[in-house]
Amino acid sequence: MPESDEVDRIVDAWRRERPDLDFSPLQVLSRVGRLSRHLERARKSAFAASDLESWEFDVLSALRRAGPPYQLSPKSLLQQTLVSSGTMTNRIDRLVERRLVERRTDPHDGRGILVLMTPAGRERVDTAISELLVAESELLDALPKVEQERLASLLRKLSLDFD
Repeated sequence: MPESDEVDRIVDAWRRERPDLDFSPLQVLSRVGRLSRHLERARKSAFAASDLESWEFDVLSALRRAGPPYQLSPKSLLQQTLVSSGTMTNRIDRLVERRLVERRTDPHDGRGILVLMTPAGRERVDTAISELLVAESELLDALPKVEQERLASLLRKLSLDFD
């Protein structure tokens, strides 16, 4: 059995104070929450190395995953980043100002627009994803690959109802 962590100490204290309650959810979700904070720090650092904010990475990575010519409609970007249309418009405007994306008229629909990632945007997102993968790998170093795969499977199962 691994040594105790802060969640064990918190749960033990609650069990002592409230033995009538089942604290087993805290054993999982408090750890997920604490790991989430470590992940946010790692991501912030990885994105800062590319001079990107996390929201910029989200938009640019959606475009990068789309493959050449690295363009999507604002609607597709909305679906992938789970933000409102007003927020997406603002984000696209700011990325255009930074010359990381361009707006283009959709050749199949003269009224529609496409968001196209620039070479500078591609360079930044490629650097950021490389940095991110190193940082995230370090967060998982304590687990062998087989345990990482098992954990990924369990988390996938848990998250299916939320997606």
